[in-house]
Amino acid sequence: MTRRLFISYFENEKDILNATRAARDNNYEILDVFTPYAVHGLDDAIGLKPSRLPWVCLGLGLLGAIAKLWYQVWTSATSWPVNVGGKPLRSIPAFVPVTFEIMVLVAGVGTVLTFIIISKLRPAKKPKSLYKRVTDNRFALVLVQSDASFDVKSASEIFASFNAVEFEERLQKEEN
Repeated sequence: MTRRLFISYFENEKDILNATRAARDNNYEILDVFTPYAVHGLDDAIGLKPSRLPWVCLGLGLLGAIAKLWYQVWTSATSWPVNVGGKPLRSIPAFVPVTFEIMVLVAGVGTVLTFIIISKLRPAKKPKSLYKRVTDNRFALVLVQSDASFDVKSASEIFASFNAVEFEERLQKEEN
């Protein structure tokens, strides 16, 4: 199945930010916004929900810390108890530095792997065709023309007021 896209190109980040807000205010369906670098406030302008990745990081860190702490207590007190100088076998304060390091390791590696899996980034994945000069110095706002009532002329007028330098209509195959 194919869908029609309306693409507006801009030269600076202030214009793309204001145009994105205007598109949302006019109830246009925003497919994506392409920028050569991260633009502060663009996620709010698009209306993206906050990422749940920090919660995944916290959960993986706690899981790694608890698993490591359990393993160290089990090995030092149950599996192979060695009494060294009369010290207690379950000396939790002695385990804190290594537990912290394992927590950071598991949280970091697990978060990166989770991001790669969720984003469907895999080796040898071919990149999507980008829009003209977006990776160099242009910004692109991509709208979906969801029905026949989409008025290209009025959309062009709205985005021209935000210094759009070019407009394009394109057909794109939807990916599953």
